[in-house]
Amino acid sequence: MMTDSHDTNAILQQDALEEDKKQAVLTDVPATETEQEVSDKEGEMTEKTDSESKETALKPKKSKAEVIERLQELAQDAENAEKQELDLLKHTFYKLHKAEQEADRKAFVEAGGDESAFVPQPDSMEEEYKTVMAEIKSKRNALYAEQERIKEENLQKKQEIINKLKELVESPEDANKSYNEFKLLQQQWNDIKLMPASKVNELWKNYQLYVEKFYDLLKLNNEFREYDFKKNQEIKIRLCEAAEKLADEPDVISAFHQLQKLHQEFRDTGPVAKDLRESIWSRFKAASTIVNRRHQQYFEELKEAEQHNLDQKTVICEIVEATEYDQLKTFSDWENKTQEIIALQAKWKTIGFAPQKMNVKIFERFRAACDDFFKRKGEFFKSIKEAFNENLEKKRALCEKAEALKDSTDWKATADTLAKLQKEWKTIGPVPKKYSDNVWKRFIGACDYFFEQKGKANSSQRSVETENLAKKKEIIRQLTDIDIENATEEIGQQVRNMIKEWNDIGHVPFKEKDKIYKEFHMVVDTLFDKLNLSASQKRLNHFKSNIKDIANKESNSLYREREKLVRTYENMKNEIQTYENNLGFLTSASKKGNSLVNEMNRKVEKLKADLELVLEKIHVIDESIHNQE
Repeated sequence: MMTDSHDTNAILQQDALEEDKKQAVLTDVPATETEQEVSDKEGEMTEKTDSESKETALKPKKSKAEVIERLQELAQDAENAEKQELDLLKHTFYKLHKAEQEADRKAFVEAGGDESAFVPQPDSMEEEYKTVMAEIKSKRNALYAEQERIKEENLQKKQEIINKLKELVESPEDANKSYNEFKLLQQQWNDIKLMPASKVNELWKNYQLYVEKFYDLLKLNNEFREYDFKKNQEIKIRLCEAAEKLADEPDVISAFHQLQKLHQEFRDTGPVAKDLRESIWSRFKAASTIVNRRHQQYFEELKEAEQHNLDQKTVICEIVEATEYDQLKTFSDWENKTQEIIALQAKWKTIGFAPQKMNVKIFERFRAACDDFFKRKGEFFKSIKEAFNENLEKKRALCEKAEALKDSTDWKATADTLAKLQKEWKTIGPVPKKYSDNVWKRFIGACDYFFEQKGKANSSQRSVETENLAKKKEIIRQLTDIDIENATEEIGQQVRNMIKEWNDIGHVPFKEKDKIYKEFHMVVDTLFDKLNLSASQKRLNHFKSNIKDIANKESNSLYREREKLVRTYENMKNEIQTYENNLGFLTSASKKGNSLVNEMNRKVEKLKADLELVLEKIHVIDESIHNQE
C-alpha cells in the first residue's frame, strides 16, 4: 500500500509539474512584442516624452557665448545629454564663427586690403568651445565604456546562473533539496537588468529551458504545491487588475512603460493551478492588448500631427521663398511685406514639432528664407538712403539758384526761370525726412519772396488793365450791334477798324484775358463769315450780268476769261495749301502763336470762299459757251 500511495503521489506530482512547465513557457512570452522591440520602443518613447525640454534646448542660439553656456550646462550631466542637441550646438557655433570671419574679411577688403592676404584672427571662444566639447565627449565615452563593461559582467553572471541551473537539473535526486537554491537563482536572474541586446533572447531561451527541466524534476508535495499556486494566483490577479487600470491612465506613454514592468513581474511569477492558468493569462493578455493598442494609436496620431505640422511649415517656407523682390520698389511695399513675414513667423511659433528627422532641417530652411528677405530689405534701404542723399544735393542746388534770383527785377524772365526750377523740383525724388521740411522752406521761401516783390511792382498796372477790359467789352458790344443783313463795303471797313482798335488796347487782367479773347473772336468770325458770303453773292450776280458784254466783245473772249479764272483757281489752291502747311508747323503755346494761328485760319477760310466764287464763275462761263453752241 505504501508503494501504491507513493506511486500515486508521484503520478500526481508529475502531472502538476507538466502543467507548471506549460505555464512557465506561456508566462514567459510577451503579450505583443519581443524584449528587443520593447527596449527599442522604450528609447523612442523617452525621446518623445522629452519633447518639451528639447523644444527649449533646440531653440537657435544667437551668439557663441550662448552656445558655450549651454554646453557647459550639458557638461554637468554629459551622460544624459541628447546627441541631437549637441550636433545642433556644434552646427550653430561654427555657423556664427564663419559669419564673424566673413564679416572680418569684408571689412578687411573694404578697408583696401587684398582678399587673398586676409588671415582670420585667432578665436579664443573657439578654444573654449573645443575644451568643453572634449570634456563632454570624454564623459560620454567613459559612460559608454562603463555600460559595456557592466553588460559584459552581467552576461557572465547570467551564464553562471544558467550553468548552476544546469547542475541542478543534472542532479535529479537532490531536486527537492535544491528548491530554495533554485528560487535564489531565479531572484538573482531577475535582479540583473543591463545586458547586451544581441544576447538577450539567446540567454532567455537557455534560462527558460533549464527552468522547465528543473520543474520537470521537482517533486513537491501537494500541500506545498497548492500553497505556491495560491500565492502565485494572488500575485497574478493583482497584476491583471493593475494592467486593467492602465486602460484609464491619461498618460499613454507612462501606461505602456508600466505595462512592461507588469509583464516582467508576470513572467517572473510561478504557475497557478491548472484550471485557472488559461483564464488568468487571457485576462492579463486582454488588458495588455488594450494598453498596446492605445500606445500604437497614440504614435500614429502623433506621426500624423507631426506630418501635418511639416506640411504647414513647408507652405510657410514656400511663401517666403516666393517673394517677388522685383515688385518691392517703395518703402510702403517693403513695410507691407515685412508685416507679412512677421505674421508668418508668429504663425510658425504656433505650429508644433515636425517629424524628428525633418524638424531641424525645416527650421533651417525657414530661417534662411527670412534671413534672405531681411538682408535684401537692408540692401534696399541702403540704396534708398544713397538716392535720398543725391536728391538732397540736387534740391540744395535748386535752392541756391532760386536764392540767386529772388532779388531780380527782370520780372518776366525770372518768373519763367523760377517756374522751370519749380517743375524740376517736382521731378526730384524724396530726401531724408529730417532735411525735408528745411530744404523745402528754403526753396519756396526764395520763390515766394520774388513773386511778392513782383506783385508789388505790378499792382499799379491793375487799374490800367481794368480800364482796358472795359474798352474791349465796349468794342465787342459795338460789333454785336452791327446789322449784317444790309452789308456794304463800309461795314467791312468798319469791322477792320474796330479790330485794329482792339489790338491797340493794352493788357487786361490775367484771369479775364482768355474769356474776353474768345468772345471777341467769336463775334469777329461770325461777322466775316456773313460779310464774305454776302460779298461773294454780289460779285457773282455782277459777273452774271456782265457775261453777255464779255461774250459780245470777241468770239474767243469767253474762252480767254475762262483760262484766266482757271489760272486764278490754281493759284488760290496753291496759296491755301501753303497756309495749311505752315499751320502744321506753328504752335499755339504762346499768346503770339495763338493769335497768328487764328489769323491764318481766317485767311484760309476767306480764300476757300473766294475759291468757291471762282468755280461758280467758271460754271457760268461754261453754261454760256454751251448755250452759244
